[in-house]
Amino acid sequence: MLIRVGAERTENIDLALASLLSSIAGALNAVGFLVAGSFTANMTGNISMFAETLAQRNLLLALSFLGLVVAFIFGAGVAAIAVQTGERLQIKSAYALVIAAEAVVLLALAAVFLLRPASAQEAHLIIVLSFVMGLQNAATTLISKAQVRTTHVSGMATDIGIELAALTAGGKARREALPKLRLHALTLACFAAGGVFGAVLFGYTGHWLFVIAAAVLLIISLPEIARAYRR
Repeated sequence: MLIRVGAERTENIDLALASLLSSIAGALNAVGFLVAGSFTANMTGNISMFAETLAQRNLLLALSFLGLVVAFIFGAGVAAIAVQTGERLQIKSAYALVIAAEAVVLLALAAVFLLRPASAQEAHLIIVLSFVMGLQNAATTLISKAQVRTTHVSGMATDIGIELAALTAGGKARREALPKLRLHALTLACFAAGGVFGAVLFGYTGHWLFVIAAAVLLIISLPEIARAYRR
């Protein structure tokens, strides 16, 4: 799931990757909103809020929304550099290592809020979560050659509309649209389900949710790292 790249991947591999990581993304995005009133995976919304608050001359709030976008871009850049370095050095586990790094960041975030709650701030949380979302989205985009985007909800919704229209054409267009429709519909559904589950679970566990999310990411990534090493 995190070793095969591009044409080596099958539809089932992409479906598994999309369902698991989009669920995590949805959960973290929901928690960011519950804690600080900001969506950490929704860069379209954050850019819109930046523009709106800037127009209202609320410079500090505008810069906070811009900061989330910068953190997301920085996370994507870090993931891309890690993957490029891994490919240059022929490290098969590069993508899995990026997802494992995401888990480590979430564990560090959980440690701050659980062990030193007095020093923890909401702004730190949503900035780190935006970084994590950029990291994850870039990794899944690169490994699947842009077939899987676990946080890009607007794009997925657009693709679903395009693919539904393609179904009416029949023939080759219909055959090509069906796998894409399954992938994007599943990603969208899992992102939504992850948001619901994450919000409910956060109400019971609080910041331990980050530990749970990190554990799931490690369960996904560590076997892939071991498999890449054996290969």
